[in-house]
Amino acid sequence: MEFFVRRTLRSTQSSLIGGGRPRDVRETIKPKCVEYAGGKNSPYACGNVASVPLKCNQEEARCDSPKTASTPPTSTRKRFSLKIMGLAKCKVNVMILLSAVGMLMPALADEHEHTYTDKEEVVLWMNTVGPYHNRQETYKYFSLPFCVGTKKTISHYHETLGEALQGVELEFSGLDIKFKEEVMQTTYCEIELDKAKREAFVYAIKNHYWYQMYIDDLPIWGIVGEADENGEDYYLWTYKKLEIGYNGNRIVDVNLTSEGKVKLVPNTRIAMSYSVKWKRSDVKFEDRFDKYLDPSFFQHRIHWFSIFNSFMMVIFLVGLVSMILMRTLRKDYARYSKEEEMDDMDRDLGDEYGWKQVHGDVFRPSSHPLIFSSLIGSGCQIFSVSLIVIIVAMIEDLYTERGSMLSTAIFVYAATSPVNGYFGGSLYAKQGGRRWIKQMFIGAFLIPAMVCGTAFFINFIAIYYHASRAIPFGTMVAVCCICFFVILPLNLVGTILGRNLSGQPNFPCRVNAVPRPIPEKKWFMEPAVIVCLGGILPFGSIFIEMYFIFTSFWAYKIYYVYGFMMLVLVILCIVTVCVTIVCTYFLLNAEDYRWQWTSFLSAASTAVYVYMYSFYYYFFKTKMYGLFQTSFYFGYMAVFSTALGIMCGAVGYMGTSAFVRKIYTNVKID
Repeated sequence: MEFFVRRTLRSTQSSLIGGGRPRDVRETIKPKCVEYAGGKNSPYACGNVASVPLKCNQEEARCDSPKTASTPPTSTRKRFSLKIMGLAKCKVNVMILLSAVGMLMPALADEHEHTYTDKEEVVLWMNTVGPYHNRQETYKYFSLPFCVGTKKTISHYHETLGEALQGVELEFSGLDIKFKEEVMQTTYCEIELDKAKREAFVYAIKNHYWYQMYIDDLPIWGIVGEADENGEDYYLWTYKKLEIGYNGNRIVDVNLTSEGKVKLVPNTRIAMSYSVKWKRSDVKFEDRFDKYLDPSFFQHRIHWFSIFNSFMMVIFLVGLVSMILMRTLRKDYARYSKEEEMDDMDRDLGDEYGWKQVHGDVFRPSSHPLIFSSLIGSGCQIFSVSLIVIIVAMIEDLYTERGSMLSTAIFVYAATSPVNGYFGGSLYAKQGGRRWIKQMFIGAFLIPAMVCGTAFFINFIAIYYHASRAIPFGTMVAVCCICFFVILPLNLVGTILGRNLSGQPNFPCRVNAVPRPIPEKKWFMEPAVIVCLGGILPFGSIFIEMYFIFTSFWAYKIYYVYGFMMLVLVILCIVTVCVTIVCTYFLLNAEDYRWQWTSFLSAASTAVYVYMYSFYYYFFKTKMYGLFQTSFYFGYMAVFSTALGIMCGAVGYMGTSAFVRKIYTNVKID
């Protein structure tokens, strides 16, 4: 099946995610038309900036090609066409549907059900406008001096928490569109272009502003205007030519062609017009969102090779750890058994060394047990959230609904709060902690405080910029209510269960009253060195996948290969556990019993390498600029890296703890 629209969103990707050097927008643009339906021949195609001529109709300024993509363009020369096909079915729960019916106009019920009768109203929502290279820097569409249609205004309410947090700002366009009723070119409003409005449009055109609209939950992208070759005159696209495809009583296809280029001259009137053409389509409603996906990018041979490479690394590491440790441990057990057969004098004269010598201290509570147990509990919860969300995304196409992925993640995080309390509370009880209420509060609010603190800081910048990403006060209150009335009580339940069910310190060895002195060892056996080197292999197993994840979030790709993500998560956990076990064995063999923090931090150091990679991605794979976008990028990349580090640290500690308990259970202690 040929995908017309995949070309749309891929057409400007080289500057953001291309495999080669980012190129300027104007390097390969054709003077007569610009291809917004992308593909390999797009001047902005990901990975290869092509110079293949486009098949264009000079009279209509439309560019057609057999492939499709999923991003909007940044600049045009004469005329352009924008072809888009749409989102899969929108599943909204009963409460939201009832509130929408009661609060909004009746037409919106059909927008939710995605079924229409002939001549029934179809709403065109205007979402946001902003610079192409800064995906997260978006503003309300009517923050630019566009005019509104004559039809009565319809209000839109955020239906999910994810919608509100992601800056969705739907405003009614005022255009009169009815199902299967064609509209010839009609002027719907006029712009009185004074000096201030002209300056606003010129600034938007200079910064390659593009806008987003929705029809029946199908996103449509267009560009505000363009400049001439000398950059002296600026032009505004004034004619929106909509072509809507339908299959039965459902909308399955939306194409936009912008025409009517008008020069921006102060103290003039600019007429804005639109037309609507309906056509029958064979696209199934269930398949209408497939045209936004980009299999040629996400299922590229490099992606498959990276998964295969990581899988081979897992096999190698597991085999190496099993062979070396089992062989070494077997020798250790044999040596310790031989020492037990000696008499006291021979044992005193013997050269005792190795991990058995620290059996009286290896299960000693870690330093700062309250913080440590809270980190372990939070890491276990993050792992649970990641696993569940990926499974849900594999089953349900969450990318087809606005904000559904973020809403699902918030719901799952709140629901898995008992996991945090259980593992954190039980570990704190095993280590003899008595301030369990304080530990519960720290564990419950550790991750929310980190995320909300970063969002609060970025929100100040967003408010200063008047960006749509500024989180409304009501949304902040909703998030706080979730923390205090859902996460905290569930965390309390988990803490009580953990303390009572598995909070007893049933260690295989008795802990000595006096700590054993730690002997000197070689520099590369020091915990600090082990921590720095421990994250290299786990990062090496995931850094290719990080590129695809970064591209889907910071550029204009839609991530949908969650099977790959599940494999990478499993590989990351196995590699992390293997590395921390080896590091802990060498540390204990050097008679250093400070393995708890070492195992956690050596695995968590993966986050440092991920954050360092984010700097490389920012400077060499994107063209982001400005205080808001830079703060947004590095702020949330710090949150992502920290959460990943806490998760890896918890996984590494849990695996190492099982290993340490196992080896000391099998050795005979006097």
